[in-house]
Amino acid sequence: MSGEGGSLQQAISDLMAVAARAGVPDDRARAEALSLAAALAESAPGAPADWAKVTPGATTQDFFDAAVRGRRWRGAPTAVLTELVTAGSADKVAYAKALAEVASAACTLGEPTMRVVGNASVAAAAQLQAAGARPLQVGRQAQPEPAVAAAAELDKPAEPAKTVEELLAELDELTGLAKVKREVHRQVAVLRVEKLRTEAGLKSPTITRHLVFVGNPGTGKTTVARLVSGIYKALGLLSKGQLVEVDRSELVAGYLGQTATKTADVVASAAGGVLFIDEAYSLTAGDFGADQYGREAVDTLVKEMEDRRDDLVVIVAGYPEPMAAFIAANPGLASRFRTTIGFDDYSDDELTDILTGLAEGADYELTTEALAKFREILATTPRDRSFGNARFARNVLEAAIGRHAWRLRDVTAPTTDQLRQIRAEDLTDEPDLPDLPEQGEEA
Repeated sequence: MSGEGGSLQQAISDLMAVAARAGVPDDRARAEALSLAAALAESAPGAPADWAKVTPGATTQDFFDAAVRGRRWRGAPTAVLTELVTAGSADKVAYAKALAEVASAACTLGEPTMRVVGNASVAAAAQLQAAGARPLQVGRQAQPEPAVAAAAELDKPAEPAKTVEELLAELDELTGLAKVKREVHRQVAVLRVEKLRTEAGLKSPTITRHLVFVGNPGTGKTTVARLVSGIYKALGLLSKGQLVEVDRSELVAGYLGQTATKTADVVASAAGGVLFIDEAYSLTAGDFGADQYGREAVDTLVKEMEDRRDDLVVIVAGYPEPMAAFIAANPGLASRFRTTIGFDDYSDDELTDILTGLAEGADYELTTEALAKFREILATTPRDRSFGNARFARNVLEAAIGRHAWRLRDVTAPTTDQLRQIRAEDLTDEPDLPDLPEQGEEA
């Protein structure tokens, strides 16, 4: 039966109660929740209509626009949660739990597919993990009311911000990325000494803190950017340390003159932290190279970087060759982006480790046979530009979670092992789960 949006409305109301206590503006918390829900439910027939019931006057296009904005949070903490975690807020766990309830409520929109269940499970786990909370089995077990969970957080003091050493340790624990880790450690050493020389009254060359990340999709660029924002704050180079992630659509407006204002507003929201611009070359190259809007955004960005040079770091990211052309397209960019960090594709062993980590984060366990099946899938998957690296692993897990739920659909009282174990049959290179099992297939 199609959902009526009531579950999502309640989840958003609970989220906004936590947001109010944490000092997060109502409109920002609501927009974030709606985008997350749309991103998780966008494949569900009828979801736009149910989603619109929570947002009077919204159209189907509004639903898909929101889904585009929220896709980045399917496997990573939302922008607000990132800020709360960075600040060591006492409300970060309560907010993460409320976001997990939003993810669960997304499963009630339209006629949800098993893929939606998988998306929601992974997204909920990402929010909870970021806040240091316990994993949540979306749609399978009764959960405490967010308001109750939020109340339990009231008496907890704010946690101290993480130190440089703690953040570098988190970086070092990431799978792969050996060259990236070395370069970030080097960058930290240089900036630390520069700061100490300045404090000692010594002359020190001005070292640009802005970075270029190059590599294929899913190679950890956003994750490392989030850690860099915290590291720069811990070094005293940034006042807040939040990460604001955007792409061309969030910088460019529909009319000349409006883009400058839109870009300036985005930069203002990142002041004190890191502005991460994904696929930044789309502002000056490809289909958009001839238009004035992208150039207006770049010109505004360069001006804002200069005006806010003491409390803003910009990281631009994308494929290596287009990024080189992007930096060269504007002298202001070339003078400010002098450090490029390359992100290599993951090996099969590293992708298997990533899949295992994602599963454990969502409180699932991959059997030995399932891991072997994943390696078979990797062996037959082309490694071209369309390959998503860690995103590929996440997509495989999301689909497997959906198939796992379908496999257990007729099991009245599954055991804990059955609820947790992903088997080889749950991993398949087929993009969609059939509505019904094939003839002769075991339920």
